[in-house]
Amino acid sequence: MRLYDTATRAVREFTPLTPGQVSIYVCGATVQAAPHVGHIRSGLAFDVLARWLRSTGLEVTLVRNVTDIDDKIMAKGEIEHRPWWAVAAHYEREFAKAYAILGCTPPSIEPRATGHITQMVELMETLIARGHAYASEGDVYFDVRSFAAYGALSGQKIDDLLPAGDSAGDGRKKDPRDFALWKSAKPGEPSWPTPWGNGRPGWHIECSAMAQAYLGSAFDIHGGGLDLVFPHHENEVAQSKAAGQDFANFWLHNAWVTTSGEKMSKSLGNSLLVTEVTKRVRPIELRWYLAAAHYRSNLEFSDAALNESAVAFGRIENFVRRASEVVGEVELGAVSPEFAAAMNEDLNVPAALAVLHEAVGKGNTLLAAGTAGEDLTTALASVRTMLDVLGVDPLNEFWQLNTGIDESSESVMDALVQQQIAARTQAKNDKDYAKADAIRDQLRELGISLEDSADGVRWTLEK
Repeated sequence: MRLYDTATRAVREFTPLTPGQVSIYVCGATVQAAPHVGHIRSGLAFDVLARWLRSTGLEVTLVRNVTDIDDKIMAKGEIEHRPWWAVAAHYEREFAKAYAILGCTPPSIEPRATGHITQMVELMETLIARGHAYASEGDVYFDVRSFAAYGALSGQKIDDLLPAGDSAGDGRKKDPRDFALWKSAKPGEPSWPTPWGNGRPGWHIECSAMAQAYLGSAFDIHGGGLDLVFPHHENEVAQSKAAGQDFANFWLHNAWVTTSGEKMSKSLGNSLLVTEVTKRVRPIELRWYLAAAHYRSNLEFSDAALNESAVAFGRIENFVRRASEVVGEVELGAVSPEFAAAMNEDLNVPAALAVLHEAVGKGNTLLAAGTAGEDLTTALASVRTMLDVLGVDPLNEFWQLNTGIDESSESVMDALVQQQIAARTQAKNDKDYAKADAIRDQLRELGISLEDSADGVRWTLEK
């Protein structure tokens, strides 16, 4: 397998540090608002990576943290008139719900920052002892000039960097670019005791501490959104390596979900909550849409593109369900060499989908020919195996139980459509073909497609 490593700016061969095992740390959410589709793309991208690695027989440990103490969380608490911890707990549940809705496999562990203050203190003590950090009036700062490789991950030079965001008028720092590892307590703020006084952690120290706690001083892959390369991941590298750790062997970053060419974010006012989008399309269709693009490519979000993607997935799903009715349950196995080659080349899902679409096309040809033998069984097994790797096999038990469609509404829709099908059939029997065609056209305008077969008329919802 080959993966693009941000640190070396190259696609290079990936070999696990421990044979047969892969360790991954992914920066999770700062839980201060409900998640939009841009937030969830990172978790979904690394879910696909973990699924692919597991499908090849590797044991995967995936750690995805929760930042549950932060300036934004405290500010949201003031707006919502409730404690910071209540805000964090509420939105952590919202993120968990969004991941679950889209069928993301739960991480091996999902540690919270507030549960790892001890590890952060130990890391800061190590950095101070090594001359890479210093305490100043209750704060603790990392000395960026003490670490010669600072800026290497993002490709920047220290002298070209702007001061850290909290440096305005602050004379406690040796260099305005030094960043806070620990912030001294202010009246009314949450705090924890440390050798330097009460306070709370800076953003960057938490991930270094938690990655080491669960994955050790060296692990395979560190992932996150492209916007985290600087300063967050740059600072993680500095802290961890200055403390004597090898840290991440590979750095993987997913690109943004954009609207009108801009990164999706609440500040731009263009955020689209997962819970809202899944009212317009089924969760499996949203997962397909987000997973279909290459993880390093920006994904321009629009309802038109989403609906077009849902229709494309519907065609694949239609083959799976029709073929399953003919051949019954199949055993999933190994993917084709072509699909594997695509996934092994920097997780190239678009190329893998080309293989999938070709297999579906061949399967539809077999169905049209009325072939129900071993070839159709093999085609169905191959398609479902590929879909399973991507987490979108419609016959998977998860999606069977989580259709996103209210069963009572579905049964009512079926009854109404069946009435129209019966009327169309009667019109054809009466040789009133104009009426029969009109009924079909009316249903098509509603997004309902009819398919005539020897076993009767089948209907599918195309949009």
